[in-house]
Amino acid sequence: MAVIASSSSSSSSSSSSSSSSSSSSSSSSLPSSVVSLQYTPTWAVAIVCFCIIAISIGLEKFIHLFCAWLKRHRKKALIEAVEKLKSELMVMGFISLLLAVLQRPISKICIPSKVERKMLPCRRKPSAVYYDHCFSKGMVSLISEDGLHQLHIFIFVLAVMHVVYSTITMGLGRAKMRRWKTWEKETQTVEYQASTDPSRFRYTRETTFGRRHMYGFTKSSLNLWIKCFFRQFFHSVAKVDFLTLRHGFIATHMSMNNSFNFQRYIERSLEDDFKAVIGISPPLWLVVVIFMLFNVHGSNAYLWVSLIPLAIVLLLGAKLEIIVARMALQLKEQGIIIRGAPLVQPNDELFWFGHPRFLIYFLHLTLFLNAFEIAFFIWITYEFGLRSCYHEYLELIIARLVIAVSVQVICSYITLPLYALVTQMGSQYKSAVLEEEVTKILKEWHERVKDKRKHEKHAQEQSNSIHSISNHNREEDSASSVRTAQKPDVTSDVMTSPLSF
Repeated sequence: MAVIASSSSSSSSSSSSSSSSSSSSSSSSLPSSVVSLQYTPTWAVAIVCFCIIAISIGLEKFIHLFCAWLKRHRKKALIEAVEKLKSELMVMGFISLLLAVLQRPISKICIPSKVERKMLPCRRKPSAVYYDHCFSKGMVSLISEDGLHQLHIFIFVLAVMHVVYSTITMGLGRAKMRRWKTWEKETQTVEYQASTDPSRFRYTRETTFGRRHMYGFTKSSLNLWIKCFFRQFFHSVAKVDFLTLRHGFIATHMSMNNSFNFQRYIERSLEDDFKAVIGISPPLWLVVVIFMLFNVHGSNAYLWVSLIPLAIVLLLGAKLEIIVARMALQLKEQGIIIRGAPLVQPNDELFWFGHPRFLIYFLHLTLFLNAFEIAFFIWITYEFGLRSCYHEYLELIIARLVIAVSVQVICSYITLPLYALVTQMGSQYKSAVLEEEVTKILKEWHERVKDKRKHEKHAQEQSNSIHSISNHNREEDSASSVRTAQKPDVTSDVMTSPLSF
């Protein structure tokens, strides 16, 4: 019996060893899901490295050439905006480096399963089990390597989308303000000079600016807010508003220098503000973290995110219209009759907290939140598809996209032109922008003087050459006349000589 038991035990051990060896051999024969560089063809590694390095160097050279072009055209504010963009790219580089280096250590952090089931963005299937190194401990990973990779892509898409969205908004806004060049040229015409002649007396309410802003407006805040809220959608920046605010700005800061190009100054000022909205500040990164924290399944957090920029941009547009209306009401209080053009008084007290620059923070937040909404939609669609748990309801997806496009249109064609014009009505002006404008004017004047002197010198040289030629011809004529006078008269000698036979 012992022999049988021993033989049976030996046979069972041999069978178990054979089965283990077969299982090990079969497991070793299974293909691995991850292939390291040890088993990757060198030509594949070289091609990928070459492409990545070439693209990176190409982008760096493009930015360098763009900065050189801006320096040649004296775009100081845009150069500072590009420098701000470089700093943002550096931050993105640090984020990418940290995610790449810490991807594996972070994925090895284990947390209890009961904590992992709370505050999920999507409902987990009961049968879903994820096998990793934490599974043997009865725990789950804090964030998997795939999750960190997806987060890396989201941060990249968000940063790129914010820069692209801000650039498009500024470009569309400047295209809308292109008509202001025609209005600026009209200020140099005789008709405009006659209409704003200080010797003309008019009733304040009968001026074009007074009829636009005084009829139907009262000091009641509710009445002002309601009318100005709807006015921003219909001809938000009129020609009379531009001319009146231009007149007030020049009278306050330029001592009635009518030749000052107010439209160009606004463009320079907007370029100066562009460097403030092109970057992502630490508070905005904190906003991203907060929204990702509360993106719990069933909360529809990103629908509310899309409504916030819409509310801000409408509120900002109404406030800017109210500032213009209050300046008109202040003009009404100054007197019934005015001389020349209506003269508004720039004042910081018309703005929130007495600070015109405070409005740029609202505009920056609006642009970032809308870019965040679009970037999140692109990222979800790329990573998980349109039919993922993030896009459970098609109606909400369509509503979010419509709101994002509406904010883009309103911000570009209504709010941004209003902001660029009305923020010049503060008590202070941007001295750096004005100095740049004065420098450009002096340079143009210097070029005109050089051209004028060159033409005068050329004309003088031509005059001198003509004068020298005429003198030379006159000298030749006098010399020829002298030679003719000194030549003997042969005919007379022949006629007077005696004949010899």
